[in-house]
Amino acid sequence: MPVIKVRDLAFGRLRSPDLDQQEEFLTAFGMVRAERTPTALYMRGTDPTHHIHVTEKGDPGFLGFAWYAESEDDLKTVAKLPGASGIETLDEPGGGKRVRLKEPNGYTIEVVHGIESVQPIAVNRQPINSGPAPLNRAGEVIRFAAGPSTVKRIGHAVLGSPRNVETVRWFRETLGLIGSDDVYADSRDNIIGSFNRVDAGDRYVDHHAFFCMRNERAGLNHFSFEVQDIDDVFIGHDHLARAGKFEHMWGIGRHLLGSQVYDYWADPWGRVHEHWADTDRLNVHNGSNLVSAEEGLRSQWGDRPPAKFIGHVSV
Repeated sequence: MPVIKVRDLAFGRLRSPDLDQQEEFLTAFGMVRAERTPTALYMRGTDPTHHIHVTEKGDPGFLGFAWYAESEDDLKTVAKLPGASGIETLDEPGGGKRVRLKEPNGYTIEVVHGIESVQPIAVNRQPINSGPAPLNRAGEVIRFAAGPSTVKRIGHAVLGSPRNVETVRWFRETLGLIGSDDVYADSRDNIIGSFNRVDAGDRYVDHHAFFCMRNERAGLNHFSFEVQDIDDVFIGHDHLARAGKFEHMWGIGRHLLGSQVYDYWADPWGRVHEHWADTDRLNVHNGSNLVSAEEGLRSQWGDRPPAKFIGHVSV
């Protein structure tokens, strides 16, 4: 049995030397400022979550990411683990409490509870005509405004690690994640990647909230954020490309495992952020799969991942 079962991914935490530059990128990416202090930037999406991205001021770095606990009792449980911080009051916008843990690669994993909710940001989208439903927008033309994507929420975090099997075991045993797809190379016992989702029982959740891929170095491959729909992925791509100042890493395409329509961009310090729409949703009854790298790590359509993306980690 796992120590606890987390409810969802909460936010990612980075460090950057220039909060103005970080906010410029994240705004162009489609987030909205929730709060800013002299030492940190907090960005949100349209969902009623206080923040989904934290940047502390300092030398560039990847610090870790946070998960929502189901209850304060779960904080008390994880606070008893070896090396845990104990329960701390969050001295940050949104408040709440947390316990800090170290995963096998040394990065900080926060388990949080009680962060305040905020009002959602209203988003109006026109219906889309399709082959089976050609009159969804009968009598209306469709016109999209130019500008950034509209980020909804954080979806998943992806680590590279030379200790990928140990890392996945830690997340499953400590936070209660369950496997969706394990990926092997050559022999079926040589696991090189693992997609893991939250265990919410009968409730349907994203195909994965955490993916870990074997890499010579440990670090962040990317943080991933859901946008409003597939059009929003393309709108955001166009906006970032026209800005002419951010590095495009990969996309647009549709994954096989998870099935998302994706697009990846790097911030000014090389930390990769993904837009996606239309993921698979699974519950505990869907079980897990073992698939080969040749089959699993490909797109249903779109270019193959470039080497600069596959091997990328930010430390």
